Amino acid sequence: MTQQQVQASHTNGNHEMNNYNYGYPSFVNPPDQTSAANGHTLPNNTAVPMNPAEGTPQKPQTDAQTDQGKSKIPKLENTESKNSCVSSPLPDSPTSSVLEARRRQAQADKESEEKTDQQPTKEVSKDGSKMKEDEKIDVKQEDKEAKDLTPSPESSTSRQTDPDFQPTNTGFTQNQIIAFDAQIPESAKAIWRKYSKLHKPKDESNTINNDEFERTFVSKVEFNLARNMYNCDAMAAYHAASGSIRDTLLVDWANTQQKQTIHNGKRVYYLSLEFLMGRAMDNALINLKSRKTVETALSGLGFNLEDVLDEEPDAGLGNGGLGRLAACFVDSLSSRNYSGWGYGLNYQYGIFKQRIVDGYQVETPDYWLKNSNPWEIDRHEIQIPVNFYGDVEEVYDEASGETKRVWNSGDQVLAVACDFPVPGYNTSNTNNLRLWNARPTSEFDFNKFNAGDYQQSVAAQQNAESITSVLYPNDNFDKGKELRLKQQYFWVAASLHDIVRRYKKNHKSDFSKFSEQVAIQLNDTHPTLAIVELQRILVDVEGLPWDDAWAVVTKTFAYTNHTVMSEALEKWPVYVLGNLLPRHLQIIYDINYYFLKSVESRFPDDRELLGRVSIIEEGEPKSVRMAYLAIIGSHKVNGVAELHSELIKTTIFKDFVQIFGPDKFINVTNGITPEDELAALISEKLDDKDYEFLTHLGRLKELEQFVDDENFLKRWDAIKFNNKRRLAALVKAETDVDLDPTVMFDVQVKRIHEYKRQQLNIFATIYRYLRIKELQRQGVSIDDIKLKHFISKATIIGGKAAPGYYMAKTIIHLVNTVGEVVNNDTEIDNLLKVVFIPDYNVSKAEIICPGSDLSNHISTAGTEASGTSNMKFSLNGGLIIGTVDGANVEITREIGEENIFLFGNLAESVEEIRHKHLFEGVKVPETLQKVFDAINSGMFGDPAEFRPLIDSITQHGDYYLVTDDFDLYLECQDRLEKVYGHHGGDSTDKDHLHRWVKKSVLSVANMGFFSSDRCVDEYAENIWNVEPLNE
Repeated sequence: MTQQQVQASHTNGNHEMNNYNYGYPSFVNPPDQTSAANGHTLPNNTAVPMNPAEGTPQKPQTDAQTDQGKSKIPKLENTESKNSCVSSPLPDSPTSSVLEARRRQAQADKESEEKTDQQPTKEVSKDGSKMKEDEKIDVKQEDKEAKDLTPSPESSTSRQTDPDFQPTNTGFTQNQIIAFDAQIPESAKAIWRKYSKLHKPKDESNTINNDEFERTFVSKVEFNLARNMYNCDAMAAYHAASGSIRDTLLVDWANTQQKQTIHNGKRVYYLSLEFLMGRAMDNALINLKSRKTVETALSGLGFNLEDVLDEEPDAGLGNGGLGRLAACFVDSLSSRNYSGWGYGLNYQYGIFKQRIVDGYQVETPDYWLKNSNPWEIDRHEIQIPVNFYGDVEEVYDEASGETKRVWNSGDQVLAVACDFPVPGYNTSNTNNLRLWNARPTSEFDFNKFNAGDYQQSVAAQQNAESITSVLYPNDNFDKGKELRLKQQYFWVAASLHDIVRRYKKNHKSDFSKFSEQVAIQLNDTHPTLAIVELQRILVDVEGLPWDDAWAVVTKTFAYTNHTVMSEALEKWPVYVLGNLLPRHLQIIYDINYYFLKSVESRFPDDRELLGRVSIIEEGEPKSVRMAYLAIIGSHKVNGVAELHSELIKTTIFKDFVQIFGPDKFINVTNGITPEDELAALISEKLDDKDYEFLTHLGRLKELEQFVDDENFLKRWDAIKFNNKRRLAALVKAETDVDLDPTVMFDVQVKRIHEYKRQQLNIFATIYRYLRIKELQRQGVSIDDIKLKHFISKATIIGGKAAPGYYMAKTIIHLVNTVGEVVNNDTEIDNLLKVVFIPDYNVSKAEIICPGSDLSNHISTAGTEASGTSNMKFSLNGGLIIGTVDGANVEITREIGEENIFLFGNLAESVEEIRHKHLFEGVKVPETLQKVFDAINSGMFGDPAEFRPLIDSITQHGDYYLVTDDFDLYLECQDRLEKVYGHHGGDSTDKDHLHRWVKKSVLSVANMGFFSSDRCVDEYAENIWNVEPLNE
């Protein structure tokens, strides 16, 4: 399919029902419409009734059906893919029964798994009924396996005599384990059991002890790193310590995988393009409850634990709240003993490393893997071919009498797996995060190299590896769009292949129980192509009828929405998608066709509805609306906060609520994994030496009994003050700005975006600075300003802007230029400081969140889906200033309105205000106009640099309501500063203790609802229908 063909499909947007084209381009024939009219089961089991007055329409015949004897359509061959998803079998050895067994099983595995590849399966006749050829083979195999479940005495002495059950790189089913165990010689079993740490009785606990850690640490240094006690530096110590801890972790990991395989229950697969995991070593030590042991052991070896932990870079697998939520979810799936896997991509350079040069954001590669990753388990034997480009051929199958579509790909890339064990807290349950690396099918072209074309000789390798080089490639141009789309399909195709392969080990080609065994959660719209890919596998590869396949698909997937802004919903130009994935575009058109036919039959009088809910958006260019595809292909759609879930039902998805009913749309409020710097004090007061409250956050409610205990409040405040010292040290290291920890730390760290309104924050900071200077000009002393007007404060902002997002980068530039002016003004003492912390990540958040006094969550009402940083700050004892948006609503309900500082217009007023802006103009308040005048005067550098930012407010409708909320924000700041008071940092200010610190304690005490464990339990009960596999 060429771009010109697809562009030709941009037909008129006429939605008259009698000639509606259901989104198809002119060159694509829709499925047989009469099949729907005759009761063809449409998506979600909605049939289109036939009008009896019209009679029975005749099915149009294809060229092949009108003249089968002279058909030009080639006969469908039952060919198998030449590409295997496994590596070559192990070498043969005539002296080793084990190697011989592995060789045979590897070959058998290869032949079996190739059938899940990209070619359709021929149907053959058996006893008058149609059966796929691979099913016929499976029947024989099942009979053979049933006999082998009771092995003969001879089979137990030699694997070589009966190679039907041999080790494979993908494991065994329950019955195969029983049969294979009987074939292993007792002498071999004895050796394995002597040295193996796997599958030990429960009383042989798998914990880290001091002596064992020291032994393995020294062994790793000497034999893995080829170093010794004289040249083992902190980086080597990190690798040795990580390897030692990982050895312990892998015992639980292996046991968990076998337990889940034997149980053969339903598994959850969480597809997320981001997993913001942070540092694996510290997380493992916390979850294994071994931090003190390792700290002591490392000290004895001459190392400080904190220095060793600092050697680990943050995993470059995510950017913002989406990735942090995914990380919390896979953590909680393990902690709550569910069977669950995460699937993502192993980005070589992360999203980017943010540097600030002359006040501007500069993106550089994040070489987070430059020293290798000791937590990564390379699975080179798991290689899945993923296809792109090519064309779709119609092929006539004489056996079935049907014309089938065969995708002839033009390019192929290998997806190579690597695994990351994800331990649960206080449990041996250890799930898996599988990430994919892109590799070429052929890395090096020797002919081109010898001809002197050195660049082209490695072009295939470079093109393939670009897929997993960077998270979110810039998509401001077509090549960038194609790379993003290629990235998304590569990821879901490999993941779906892996999921289907795992299912077929137990169920062969019977997909009737697929949705009973598999639950796939789509984290945002990025993995939506998984819906299309599963339909393609079931129809084209496994040979299921369309309706049967679609029933499986819609019972398997669920979709989590993360935005209420229609302009933020992902769309792909049809010409890009059709060029890259021609078969998938056909399937999308077919899904859309059957869906719109069902809508047309149910709502015959609503002519505009078809266009509003069509997956294909008419326009220039014509686009595929991924959120709509996700809704149509999923059995549940959830928002991530109560307000968000209500808004998507009444705004962007209201038509789908009318079609599917309200029960399909539910709310599951986000949650977080607690990492509380106040944990030691809380554990002491709750008499909880084992820190069980971390998995039962409801116990925090017991802290309320101590809110009037002055000694407790002083200890609480002292811990917070020490955390502020750590944050001040971080700021000094990152920006070379000295912060006084006795002043209020006012923080806003998150992805930079106009709707999150960092511009509102910096405008208010500029106004504060202008007022201080004005008071000074009036002769008011610094002491009087502090006493009567403003408390001392440091404004701390951090976050990354997307490389192609000019306005967000302008906000960062403004923050830095304001900081340059304010921080060098010696006349204002410590009344105000402004800093921008570069390259914000999880590790820095672990210092920033506990060290904050106040955090800003000030998005325009109705734009933030939920937010999780607000939960993290609150759980660490920081108070919130925020709008009535996202999870702020539920946090307010839980902690009490008196313990949060809210301001701003409400979501229900936003559209009306925007309408007034367009028709009556934007009215800039006097306070904000002073800020704009200062910027335009050149006080903070070249005013032309910031003109687009100001114009977006004054000339272009102020979409994010900065003018309407500015004075309300200033008033709220004034109100909260009176509560904070003039705190000297020595915890002797009783007013501060009983006003601010008391609110801090009450906030933490009532945050138990916002646990990711609670969140995952709700998903399990209301969406996935899974039970925990308790030990």
